[in-house]
Amino acid sequence: MADVTTDAYVRDGEFLYQAEDAQQILSLAIAQQTESGELSRTQLLEIADELGIAPETIAAAEREWDVKKYEIADQKVFDGQRKQRLQNDIAQFAIWGGGALVFQLVTGGWLWNPLLYIVFGPWALQIAWDAWRIYRPNNYSYRKEFERWRRKQQVKRAVGGAVRRLLGPL
Repeated sequence: MADVTTDAYVRDGEFLYQAEDAQQILSLAIAQQTESGELSRTQLLEIADELGIAPETIAAAEREWDVKKYEIADQKVFDGQRKQRLQNDIAQFAIWGGGALVFQLVTGGWLWNPLLYIVFGPWALQIAWDAWRIYRPNNYSYRKEFERWRRKQQVKRAVGGAVRRLLGPL
């Protein structure tokens, strides 16, 4: 009987990995191999050479990783600022809502009841919408918002750098 392989990962008698799986396996192996958890550039180039990866490809990957590293750091700052803003909004809502509730209880409240719904209802809906956007983001809208935020940060850095150069050391 002929040897029939139906496994999608076996071809010509050799076990094949998906690129993402191979990357994860190599990443774990390199992390276990290095004692300090760090590799020198020379070690990285040696590993790449053993894998048959050209030095130019490694250099391009390093440049791409450098850009990606800063983008990931910016995303962490962006996410932190969004969550902080939501927490501030919730705190303001709780303080104003608590004050309005106390005022309503002290004055009897029959006159203020509809006014509270008109003021605090839309505010509560806005906070709920913001929380939904932060904790269950739509990938497209998150990306747009992040890119807008990132452009503003770049403009701030550029303006700040220009002002520092103009003013010089104080």
